[in-house]
Amino acid sequence: MDKKLTFRNVAVVLLMAVAYLLIFILGATSGIIHPACYAYIGALLPLLMAPVYLNTCTIIRGFGAATVLNGILAVLFLIAGEADVAFLIGMAVLTALAEIVRKTKSYDTLKGVRWSFLPFAFSFFAYTAHWWTDTEGSLAAAREEMPAGYDALMKPVIDNIPMLVVALVVTIPVAILAMRLAERILKKRAEKLK
Repeated sequence: MDKKLTFRNVAVVLLMAVAYLLIFILGATSGIIHPACYAYIGALLPLLMAPVYLNTCTIIRGFGAATVLNGILAVLFLIAGEADVAFLIGMAVLTALAEIVRKTKSYDTLKGVRWSFLPFAFSFFAYTAHWWTDTEGSLAAAREEMPAGYDALMKPVIDNIPMLVVALVVTIPVAILAMRLAERILKKRAEKLK
């Protein structure tokens, strides 16, 4: 952590983990509007995730920023029964990539945070992956949990693989823009990095 482990640093990291959880809840509940919102909102969530990630990286100056955020989220989702195998594997892979990139680009640099945010920005897609890895199970769950006919709205969204690819590709420039905006919003925090 930032020089030494202090109560304030731990409290801020935990606050960032709560904010990150709320971002995921926002993304998950967007499906109330339409299934396409749930499927593709992951492309826009980096706009909210970037300040949380940047702030966490300025406190955790070594290994662990992505691990703490995605790890706490994964544990909470496991407890809530919202984590499946695709989610856990996706989160593990994206977290590992973020940590590796940040280590290779240097923990104390803004460049390291910027580059490592790119894989981290895809984290919400790990949560929605079950629609494509377990389509029948997802449709069955929608029939049980959602209003009548919701599964019929889901099916064309799931079958529209080109749109999913577009959403995944769009996530990259959105993540880059989001981190630049986060650097401006959190200018004093960003200045702590080289």
